[in-house]
Amino acid sequence: MTGNWYECRVKFEKVIENGTQKKVTEAYLVDALSFTEAENRIIEEMKPYITGEFEVTAVKKEKIAEIFIDPNGDRWYKAKVIYISLDEKSGVEKKTSQNMLVQANDFKQALSNLTKGMRDTMSDWEVNTIAETTLMDVFGLVAKTKEEKNEE
Repeated sequence: MTGNWYECRVKFEKVIENGTQKKVTEAYLVDALSFTEAENRIIEEMKPYITGEFEVTAVKKEKIAEIFIDPNGDRWYKAKVIYISLDEKSGVEKKTSQNMLVQANDFKQALSNLTKGMRDTMSDWEVNTIAETTLMDVFGLVAKTKEEKNEE
């Protein structure tokens, strides 16, 4: 899953475990073409889940090369992967890094899911870092079928 990713922070009142309401700010990732579209997308995505008012407090562009989804995972991990190539002219090893998101239940599973997702990669690579993020969910653009477009 690749795209133009934007992290959006949404502030709203949430009912917590003890039944009281608390103001929280949660982070989400959306696929969009611009900051404006990202803000509109997160508003539409959040409407069904939040009762009452909410506010988008921040939108920032994120450089994410790839996202590996595990429907059973409940956390998002950001992995920095380093690709290793050899410059044919100079013979010098060249390293290029990219950020990836991995959905998993824990660190060990995140590493496993990343490794599975990268198994068909032709170039050599290594994991530099993996860290749990504060992201609550990721909303990618879903291609509409011909029937769905005709229903609109």
